Amino acid sequence: QVQLVESGGGLVQAGGSLRLSCAASGRTFSPYAMGWFRQAPGKERDFVATINWSGRSTDYANSVKGRFTISRDNAKNTVYLQMNSLKPEDTAVYYCAQGNNYQAVSNDDVDYWGQGTQVTVSS
Repeated sequence: QVQLVESGGGLVQAGGSLRLSCAASGRTFSPYAMGWFRQAPGKERDFVATINWSGRSTDYANSVKGRFTISRDNAKNTVYLQMNSLKPEDTAVYYCAQGNNYQAVSNDDVDYWGQGTQVTVSS
């Protein structure tokens, strides 16, 4: 049984920063790509960022490029999302995901989801 536990969400003013963490347990962490997704009220869950098994390859949604950074520490079985220059439109529940391959995660190839952490950005 794989568990993904997110932390680090909260309330922040526009222009501020937050760092989300996702700790994984239950199966070997390093062979799998990891990703972050978010879901705003009344909207579908959207892709935010993904990182490959080694951490050397990343990809981002256009809306967060240049502001968010995904990283991972395979020794700690943890993936991070550093969020800078936050905007009110970044308000959402953020979900960590583990993919079924080593390259990248999209909505179509998620093996496991975390429970989500709320991020609220006030204007």
